[in-house]
Amino acid sequence: MATFNQEILLTNEDLDLLYQVSESIHSIQDLSKLLQNILLKIKEVFAIEGASIALHDTANKEFYFIRTVEEQCGTAKKRINQMRFPDNYGVAGWVLRENRSVIIPDVSRDRRYSDKLGIQHDFITRSMICVPLKTCQGLIGVLYTLNKLEGEFSLKEARLLEILSGTIAIAIDNAKLYGEIRQYATILEKENVRLKSEVQNRFNLQGIIGSSAPMRRVFELLNKVIGTPTSVLIQGETGTGKELLAKVIHYNSALKDKPFIAENCGALSENLLESELFGHVKGAFTGAIADKKGLFELADGGTVFLDEIADMPYSMQTKLLRVLQEGQVRPVGGSHYRQVDFRLITSSNRDLLPEVKKGNFRDDLYYRVQVFPIKLPALRERKEDISILAVHFLEKFAKKLNTPVARLTPWALDLLVQFDWPGNVRELENEIERALTLAGGDREIQAGYLSEKITGPVGQDAINPLNGMTLHDATERMEVQMVTRALRDTDGNRTKAARLLGLTRQGLLNKIARYKIEL
Repeated sequence: MATFNQEILLTNEDLDLLYQVSESIHSIQDLSKLLQNILLKIKEVFAIEGASIALHDTANKEFYFIRTVEEQCGTAKKRINQMRFPDNYGVAGWVLRENRSVIIPDVSRDRRYSDKLGIQHDFITRSMICVPLKTCQGLIGVLYTLNKLEGEFSLKEARLLEILSGTIAIAIDNAKLYGEIRQYATILEKENVRLKSEVQNRFNLQGIIGSSAPMRRVFELLNKVIGTPTSVLIQGETGTGKELLAKVIHYNSALKDKPFIAENCGALSENLLESELFGHVKGAFTGAIADKKGLFELADGGTVFLDEIADMPYSMQTKLLRVLQEGQVRPVGGSHYRQVDFRLITSSNRDLLPEVKKGNFRDDLYYRVQVFPIKLPALRERKEDISILAVHFLEKFAKKLNTPVARLTPWALDLLVQFDWPGNVRELENEIERALTLAGGDREIQAGYLSEKITGPVGQDAINPLNGMTLHDATERMEVQMVTRALRDTDGNRTKAARLLGLTRQGLLNKIARYKIEL
């Protein structure tokens, strides 16, 4: 008797079928259409009533139909998501166990066939070939060819179906993989849109907080320059928010959907800075194991922000000038120039003109970068903004720390306003986070939660009765200062601290509790 593995002679019709199925693997974007075309071709060539495909659900130990013969016959069909059956059931169960094909000329005389579950109400099966669908991962399903219209199924047809089954299995597997990749890509795309929106909302004009006269002047300048491609130089002390302002300019401009690339010119050595900005080619230096694009190329069409440009080495200034003049970059170790187009925003915590006069900064580069200067005021120059900044940071860190939004007591706020903030807004932000952390779930930020530099004698001038404070507030401030200092001088010993202050121990404990003083 002939076996499935014997050589078979293929007709032109057979070859055409193999070709058609092989070609369909390139159309995996639409799995439904792919399977429909394949099964219709099998129906035509094999002269059968139809074909079905059931895939194996390993986790649930079930088979489930993804294509049924009813679809090809045009009869009413049961909901396909209900057509599931145990993987030890019927002919498919036998094929799974034996891992080989089977020809059943008459299902009514074969014990392997069963219709006890009544899966197919609208179709009567008389004969079939069932072949496994295999990939390198193992059996993924079965292919049924059902009801030979004339005569019986042959070994040649079974062998031909086995050849086809490999291609069909790969097509299904690839389509499933493509679907997973497409789904993942869709998720990434949605996440990218969400993040872009979040960033743009974060750095909108409302992200710059302030109502003082110096900040109103900054807002006026921003409104003038945001809609232009003009180069901007942001000047201000450390901690004033220069990079934040650069992001506000970018994310409110026509370039908001393009890259924003930032680099601190003083954070890297000259060689590393050149590689970061211009990129390098493979083998340009030890460790350059592959080509790498520089920040100017990565930001093409967007914005480059060079922080602390006054710290850029003089030789690098020359190379930067060429980029700005020619719109071209040449990677380290490269021989060809590449075109780039970006908006330049720079910042400096020092006045650049004195640096030019000292010979530390190129005058021609100076005139290139300071086309539109914006001066960010120090926090001590806009103290009327401290209260709204403090409220903003309280809300921000309450969310981060998952605590109730607290409020500053008038006395604590006054201490913040009186302080000079050499670290500017960044220092205030850190102070608020520290105070809120110490406060825990407390709804009020008392002066006792502020650091010693704020409450101690070094952090403030002597009390001035003309500063608008009430006698009560002034007295409380002095008490906190004295209690805090006494506790620090005695390393937290309450008894010794009470003695220094001329209080009973209980009297000191009452003041510590009242003012929520912590060391």
